[in-house]
Amino acid sequence: MAASTLVSAWGPLRPGVPGLCRRRPPRGLWAHARRLPELAGSGRSVAAVSGPGASGTDRYCLELLRKRDYEGYLCSLLLPAESRSSAFALRAFNVELAQVKDSVSEKTIGLMRMQFWKKTVDDVYCDSPPHQPVAIELWKAVKRHNLTKRWLMKIIDEREKNLDDKAYRNIQELENYAENTQSSLLYLTLEILGIKDLHADHAASHIGKAQGIVTCLRATPYHGSRRRVFLPMDICMLHGVSQEDFLRKSQDKNVRDVVYDMASQAHLHLKHVALEDYLKKIQQVDFDIFHPSLQQKNTLLPLSLYIQSWRKRY
Repeated sequence: MAASTLVSAWGPLRPGVPGLCRRRPPRGLWAHARRLPELAGSGRSVAAVSGPGASGTDRYCLELLRKRDYEGYLCSLLLPAESRSSAFALRAFNVELAQVKDSVSEKTIGLMRMQFWKKTVDDVYCDSPPHQPVAIELWKAVKRHNLTKRWLMKIIDEREKNLDDKAYRNIQELENYAENTQSSLLYLTLEILGIKDLHADHAASHIGKAQGIVTCLRATPYHGSRRRVFLPMDICMLHGVSQEDFLRKSQDKNVRDVVYDMASQAHLHLKHVALEDYLKKIQQVDFDIFHPSLQQKNTLLPLSLYIQSWRKRY
């Protein structure tokens, strides 16, 4: 499907936060939103965010998340106070696994680190976590919420298989990877929140898959700078695009059509989550994945997330 047909497929662009101008938030919402740490810029302590009993390991997880998974950090801030530290621990665990691939020079070393985390999860469920901040906080989260071990192991196993520097063979392979990593993370988050609902699980599955596709797109310029391309080969072949086209940052129409097809697949999974901001931006620059505006942080994201949380939207 050509990129020029996007408007008819997705509907016309609507600038700004979805629905923001249609209905004014109640008085007090703006004041409450400004109290979020990243909105206020007031230098609030980590303890104020995590809770009155914040520990050194808790602070470690929060700072790791703020530096390495900013959107996950913001979303975690919107959770109930009693669930926040566990969500920080869970996402910090995911960050630790995610950064293994880019931090090792040899696959063998990466496998050793993954083995460490497999043993760590086993030890967590035996009440003997290693003296590592994320491991200790993960143990606390497991104890508080009786988290399912299977989901944690799925995340490790899938990221271990992904240590090979190989492109995804097709979009389904990318979605399977996202289901076992991003969706598993969301299933665990639902457990932290005490939510047992098939509709919520279904939403988490779609959100996780969309997150995986968007992450693959957003990381393409970074991976390209390291001479790596992981975009699905079947879509690239369909449009006659080679890995070299992405490495040299080509802006040809066929390259944009690859990006369009992937963005459209993500859009099929969902419309109203934090990922929507990136999907709209990439549409506005006609699917030029290397456009400088896509590398900039959205300063209004905290407010947008807060408003969507208030409206109880995904």
